[in-house]
Amino acid sequence: MTKSVALFGAGGKMGLRVTKKLVDAGYDVRAVETADAGQARLKEADIGVVERAAALDGADVVVLALPDTIIGSVCREIVPSLKSGALVVILDAAAPYAGDVPTDRDDVHIVIGHPCHPPLFNDETAWEARRDYHGGIARQSIVCALMKGPEEAYALGEEICRTMWSPIDKCYRVTLEQLAILEPGLSEMVAMPFIDTMVEAVDLCAEKYGIPREAAFDFMLGHLNVEIAMWFGYSPKVPSDAALRLMRFAKGVVVREGWDDALNPAKVKEAAELIVYGKGA
Repeated sequence: MTKSVALFGAGGKMGLRVTKKLVDAGYDVRAVETADAGQARLKEADIGVVERAAALDGADVVVLALPDTIIGSVCREIVPSLKSGALVVILDAAAPYAGDVPTDRDDVHIVIGHPCHPPLFNDETAWEARRDYHGGIARQSIVCALMKGPEEAYALGEEICRTMWSPIDKCYRVTLEQLAILEPGLSEMVAMPFIDTMVEAVDLCAEKYGIPREAAFDFMLGHLNVEIAMWFGYSPKVPSDAALRLMRFAKGVVVREGWDDALNPAKVKEAAELIVYGKGA
């Protein structure tokens, strides 16, 4: 039996991609979109917009492709009207981990899923796949968590997530807390600040020290390529002894002591609350 999926935020930049995937896979997709720009995108894709009440009527699955700041309020509005056994799929851990998602209905289940995005090192050969940084053309892995409900609910949630972000390499099952440690913890509290600092360093080379920005840019990306390959096991780890001594010295200059607190569940909870409520860290 074809599953019915009410998809909120169906015309958003990310929402449209997952909506198309579900439509192409044969699900009964009920696209919910209130923004004019989103509705225009859906119309261009030949996907009709459905009113909220009609979309929720008897829906097997509700996918919330919405900003973290409104997921909780939307859940509080729609969960009371969902049929018994319905599954809510949320695409980010922030709102659930911040405690902003209602869990008072035992017969409504919740799964959280998030894409890993295509890996930096891969064996894609098609040009479109090699230039796909977000996923949907290139293979990627995903991470899923069962927030509440039986194993059958998790299986359906994983199926939906696999379809939305296909083609899929691997699906990793984690807890809600572990997913929050991955995002916002690992991706936004560790990786993104380091990357932003690297860009600032390239700019500093040009603006303060007169190095052509293109030279600093190529130097940074080339060294990132080889250093990431070595440290993450894609090539033998063979830096010189001098380079390792400098790395240890430089850590005291550019890496703040106690940085690993960014992955502490308490700090991640604070970050989730900052995302959802605008308060916290």
